[in-house]
Amino acid sequence: MEQVVQSFRRIDSKMRIPVLRLEIDYELMTLHDAMVVEDLSMMAQSIEKLELLRQDLMKLVTI
Repeated sequence: MEQVVQSFRRIDSKMRIPVLRLEIDYELMTLHDAMVVEDLSMMAQSIEKLELLRQDLMKLVTI
């Protein structure tokens, strides 16, 4: 049973990685926009989101 669960996780993570990369790209664009207008609060929010997305990506890559 454990093998089935691990297999499902691998398949699910392979499908999630491209979506996560798109989310990171979008958030990088948001950060760039915040930097252009020098909005410090928006920059901080984007950096926090990017860190969470990075952590998620690292978890999926190591599975």
